[in-house]
Amino acid sequence: MTTDLAGVWTRIIATALDEDLGPAPGRDVTTQATISALATGTAHLVARQDGVVAGLVLVDEVLTQVAGRLGQGAVAVEQVVADGAVVQAHDVLAVLTGPVQVLLVAERTLLNLTSRASGVATHTRRWADALAGTGASVLDTRKTTPGLRALEKYAVRCGGGTNKRMGLYDVAMVKDNHVVAAGSVARAVAAVHEHFPDVEVQVEADTPEQAMEALDAGARFLLLDNMTTPVLTEVVAAVRAREVETGHVELEATGNLTLDRAAEVAATGVDHLSVGGLTHSSPILDLALDLVASDLATSPPR
Repeated sequence: MTTDLAGVWTRIIATALDEDLGPAPGRDVTTQATISALATGTAHLVARQDGVVAGLVLVDEVLTQVAGRLGQGAVAVEQVVADGAVVQAHDVLAVLTGPVQVLLVAERTLLNLTSRASGVATHTRRWADALAGTGASVLDTRKTTPGLRALEKYAVRCGGGTNKRMGLYDVAMVKDNHVVAAGSVARAVAAVHEHFPDVEVQVEADTPEQAMEALDAGARFLLLDNMTTPVLTEVVAAVRAREVETGHVELEATGNLTLDRAAEVAATGVDHLSVGGLTHSSPILDLALDLVASDLATSPPR
């Protein structure tokens, strides 16, 4: 498991298991009634669609938590591919061997998380491929599923994208409502610098004039929102012309971006394209857990 995210994965999985089994330790009334606690078997985690896989990093923890709740032995996990791998339908992603009760109780939680993450990674890879060779990267946003942000942003990285800010705490982003409340872009930027001097300040601009105002206020990361390609080209050129005095300014195109426009927008010279749809609109990648061998027939009744 990824060390810096181990605690996050533990929390996500525990919450998901509580939803499925009821409060810990919980129960699966079907599996525990029909399958002996002594039965062992092997299951394959399989792709049913072509795509990019993500979330396999959680598989072992899901199984470990389920085994703990049931008082069962551990499941051995043989991971066949790594997160970020391109897979085809019918590819085996992992081989799981251990108590059948654990395998079946873990099945839905395991699939919900890996299918969701793989869907985000697959969608992100389409954007990364569309931007390949342009020098621009695709960024995610905060438009994530509550409670799953860490997983979805991890999946973006698996798909070849880049994480922007993780939340409201690590980067200041001055948007239109902040400008209205503060009175101006300059006042909003100055207030952030005064109260939180350690954080980066990003400013959203809807027009060339707002972009120049943000530069004058000291912003060095601009979100160019809902601009047409000609306007983006104009703003990028104007900002780059001032970099002799300002230093490099990070420029991000955002709003109403589509895959068929990706290369065109990147050609304007922006550094990034941010796409909320990576996390709020990605369909899952269909994965399955197939029990391929077990000693159920010879197991004594539970």
